[in-house]
Amino acid sequence: MSKILKIWEKVKSTAMKIVAGRVDPDLSGKDEEHIKKKISDCVFAKRGEISTRLKSAELAKIYEGLSKNGRQKFMKIMARGFDIDIEKIKIIIQKLQEGNEGKQKTAEMELSKAITPPYVRLLRKFTTIPDGFKFLIDFRAELLEIKNSDPHLKKFDGDLKELLSSLFDIALLDIKEITWQSPASLLEKLIEYEAVHEIHSWADLKNRLDSDRQCFAFFHNKMPDEPIIFVQVALVDEITDSIRKLLDGQVEKIKPEEADTAVFYSISNAQKGLAGINFGNFLIKRVVNVLSDKFKELKHFVTLSPVPHFRKWLDSVLSEGDESILTPAEIKIIRAVAKNSNAAYGLLVLLSSDWTDDPGLARTLKPVLMRLCAHYLIYVKKDEKAFDPVANFHLSNGAHIERLNWLGDISEKAIRQSAGIMVNFHYKLPDIEKNYELYISESQVNASKEVRKWLK
Repeated sequence: MSKILKIWEKVKSTAMKIVAGRVDPDLSGKDEEHIKKKISDCVFAKRGEISTRLKSAELAKIYEGLSKNGRQKFMKIMARGFDIDIEKIKIIIQKLQEGNEGKQKTAEMELSKAITPPYVRLLRKFTTIPDGFKFLIDFRAELLEIKNSDPHLKKFDGDLKELLSSLFDIALLDIKEITWQSPASLLEKLIEYEAVHEIHSWADLKNRLDSDRQCFAFFHNKMPDEPIIFVQVALVDEITDSIRKLLDGQVEKIKPEEADTAVFYSISNAQKGLAGINFGNFLIKRVVNVLSDKFKELKHFVTLSPVPHFRKWLDSVLSEGDESILTPAEIKIIRAVAKNSNAAYGLLVLLSSDWTDDPGLARTLKPVLMRLCAHYLIYVKKDEKAFDPVANFHLSNGAHIERLNWLGDISEKAIRQSAGIMVNFHYKLPDIEKNYELYISESQVNASKEVRKWLK
């Protein structure tokens, strides 16, 4: 490895010269064949470990020197030209079916090797070069933009996602507290990567790092300067029902030692290339353990979370004119208010208006939308898990649904995504593992009586 590091700079300059002199940044003409040969040389050539790593490093630098169009071509070359050999697998399966026990075991080993696409070998080699982990993350970030355009790319992304998942399990990450005294470069990244509630200024950031706030970042030891996840927490004396109360810098603060509740109000993935990757279970529990040791008076650990896919689901149902999602009483009310013979279409029209500006209309819609949101969180599933990604995250970390908060966030984004509804997920320490097991094994969503009453 020390030898690789010594000649790394030489490799970078050489690779860039190759791009400038021999490879068109758009990979036009014969350049595609040239790249295929270089990939093949990395994947199949029988070379020493040092030589193979250097070839992989050179290929990585060539990729970085390509245009966006060239990089997409590079990905397609890998996905299509270095996938599994179906015919070879058919021959091995035939051996497996027809051979004796000894030949079957040999065929099993051959099959295990054959079903791993050759491009996976190159992806793994990329992890061994300096900054290889970051390279793979950024590589996938660009792949995500085009993966749905081609089934080969979609499969390619699946294999890359699986590799990254094995490298970035939560147990492999280090947790660090972020304060106003943290390096400016890290604070800038906190501003840049905040994905839930935008940080508008340095004054806003300072408020979020005040004495009644806690902020943590998770890092991988292969990327010590690149945060993976940011977690922001407010220390309060009650379970908060509105994001305005937490983000308003003018609200009177309490002393941290007087707080009995920790509210997790923002969890942001700082790396686009890790989107959709489950960082393992109990991410929140690791933060809870740190907070419990630091603040002995804390008794409640809850979130104040958005419901980002609620309107996406609801609007798709309503757009089909399906009134069965509404109760008879709701149908009658909405038909009258919306002046539409179809209540589903009528509700969709009302939600497309500035309904929050009309207090009377908001009061009318509250029981309807709160019931629908409770139904959505508890019963609407995708692959046996909660349809909503935020709900799935917290439920798979062992929380239960504690409370729905009407107009907890009245920002334009929140109204568009969740009708302004926010949810408190509660992490009760004795119940975390039980809730996790029931959710993972039986898809059971644990919700409080207060939440379930909206269903009646």
